[in-house]
Amino acid sequence: MKPEYAIIIKNKTRLEALIERFNTKAQARFYIESSGGDFQEYVTEHEKFYQSFLEVQTKLSKVIKNKVVEREFIPSFIFSEKNLIVVVGQDGLVVNVAKYSKNIPIVAINPDQERYDGVLLPFNTKTFLDGIHSVINENFSSKRMKFAEAVLNDGQKLLAVNDLFIGVSSHSSARYKVAMNGKEEMHSSSGIIVSTKTGSTGWLSSIFNMAYGILGSKELEYPELNEDDLYFAVREPFKSKATQTEICSGRIKRGNRLVIESLMPNNGFIFSDGIEQDFLQFNSGATVEIKLSDEEAVLVI
Repeated sequence: MKPEYAIIIKNKTRLEALIERFNTKAQARFYIESSGGDFQEYVTEHEKFYQSFLEVQTKLSKVIKNKVVEREFIPSFIFSEKNLIVVVGQDGLVVNVAKYSKNIPIVAINPDQERYDGVLLPFNTKTFLDGIHSVINENFSSKRMKFAEAVLNDGQKLLAVNDLFIGVSSHSSARYKVAMNGKEEMHSSSGIIVSTKTGSTGWLSSIFNMAYGILGSKELEYPELNEDDLYFAVREPFKSKATQTEICSGRIKRGNRLVIESLMPNNGFIFSDGIEQDFLQFNSGATVEIKLSDEEAVLVI
């Protein structure tokens, strides 16, 4: 359906977050500089962002009606099929928005190419109107971003663009029973990471980096994922008389699933994409199935 309204999504800058924390810019400056930090870097970053943001708003308003929504309101915001989503920020903001986008095209803009990598930000302030016009004309190219999906036995569901974490919300061992491909075992670990292809260069890669560093081996290789693959890795699995370590990593292909039963009386939880506020409780009595979701996000390229 042809879009009639654009939703521009942004996040607070680091300077805005500091001012929110310390009440005034002067107090924020005092805190940073008294700690030996460079406050001007926060100011420069903030000014560059809003320079780019104003340019995006000005150009976009000549093409399509629009309004601005802050990142913090996205989980409760209801997108319409008549919307076009415009993200202005870092890669992580695209990830945060994608799982709520309901298949609506996302035009993602890098506001500061000197600071941000822009892996998920195909456009800048000079080129983004090409993406906007292509969506309006219903003739755009896109990258389909696959989701990992966690579904509890009570029907609750959580999506992840990058990764899911299944574990305990404190610095203690997560206890659970894990089953895959007809095998099951008891675990005591620091939790499980389940990654999509999109997220495989993030948290999942750090687990492999740790393993490579400990083993000192250059022969090990990162797993190469297809778009329809998920990959799970158990963090710091503990082997004992009661717990095993055979099911510690592997692919979850489309149609397959990883089943985890919580054995934690409290503090068990599942969160996605590094946002601990976006979580499901996962305590004793709860079972979760992890699989590739049928839902996708549409990133305009």
